[in-house]
Amino acid sequence: MNDAAFWIWLLRTLGPAAVLQDILQYFGSARGLYEAGSAEWRLSGLLTAKQITALTRFSPSQSADVLRDCAQNGWKLVTPDSLLYPNRLRELRNLPPVLFVWGDETVLLREAQIAVVGTRKASAYGLRVTSLLTEALAKSGMVVVSGGALGVDSAAHEGALRAGGKTIAVLGCGLGTDYLRENGGLRRRIAQNGAVISEFLPYSPASRTTFPLRNRVISALAPGTVVIEAGEHSGSLITARCAMEQGRDLFAVPGDVISSAFTGANRLIRDGAKPVFSPMDVLEEYLYRFPDELHAAETEKSFGELLRENGEARPAGPPPAASAQRQQETPPLTETPQSAPQGVLPDTVSGEARTVYRALNGAGKHIDELAEETGLSTAACLSALTELELYGCAALQEGRKYRKI
Repeated sequence: MNDAAFWIWLLRTLGPAAVLQDILQYFGSARGLYEAGSAEWRLSGLLTAKQITALTRFSPSQSADVLRDCAQNGWKLVTPDSLLYPNRLRELRNLPPVLFVWGDETVLLREAQIAVVGTRKASAYGLRVTSLLTEALAKSGMVVVSGGALGVDSAAHEGALRAGGKTIAVLGCGLGTDYLRENGGLRRRIAQNGAVISEFLPYSPASRTTFPLRNRVISALAPGTVVIEAGEHSGSLITARCAMEQGRDLFAVPGDVISSAFTGANRLIRDGAKPVFSPMDVLEEYLYRFPDELHAAETEKSFGELLRENGEARPAGPPPAASAQRQQETPPLTETPQSAPQGVLPDTVSGEARTVYRALNGAGKHIDELAEETGLSTAACLSALTELELYGCAALQEGRKYRKI
């Protein structure tokens, strides 16, 4: 049987973002895990009773439908036992068991990558800065990684494509899903000049659970992440947090201090992120680390110079509102929450978030402990915790434990 079938079985049974690193080190591979059997699973002490039950619900032979869909659509599968699997993803405790790839899977091996994230409702200034930054970095040889969404994500991919460079879109849904139809053409161009990837089974819908999970992959692929135009509760701050937890470099483009649209990015700079005033502020960190992939193009110019050369100038006041066209776009599935009073859950939180909140205490609990207590999957707990963090109802502390606020 194709080894990929075993990895699909593992993904299907334990789900995306399951903590697999210790399990794979013990059993060697997904095939090794399956062939060990339930008795060895229990003896290892690495799997919960719930996980052992989940592993018995499917068999690798039931992966044939996924393999067939991938073959028919020209999608590749990259698994941890493949030489094409990115080494940076192997460092994750919750590494993806499968990457479904539409496009050139070899681009995943490029060392010089930079993640670029920001708000979906970006101002004209934010979009232009994103475009100029990514175009300059792509011309220098960097692969631009982003999430394929509206706003800053789209501008990042477009900038790289305009430079004739490579770009990677990490989706929060399965390949083949009709999500963000207006970005379908962009995804096709990315597949022709890079790769569109997903850790979710083909045709899996996007949800408020999937977006926080994909953010850790965006930040893990690249040695550094740039945050552009992020408000105080922007979802892109989740990616920034992931980057910091993963030991990656963190950059932020400073914005108008009197505009709430830039509060998140400005606070990142206050807390230690490197401010980006020109593409060279990013590139200089990697020129000597990846000399075979990068070269210093015309990146020394500041954004002000680049904007003026393109017939634009930075607005003196707060950034202009998004265009009417963007205002008419379909709103994202994950709305930006507002902070709740301490100890009070807003009415808009999900049922999973309420369940996890009830299980939290002031001392802190590990995500595996929460999954065991609540009966939710690790992925569902992670999504719920992210939701609670954004509402200001939970916080991550030392030891990777979450506590109630």
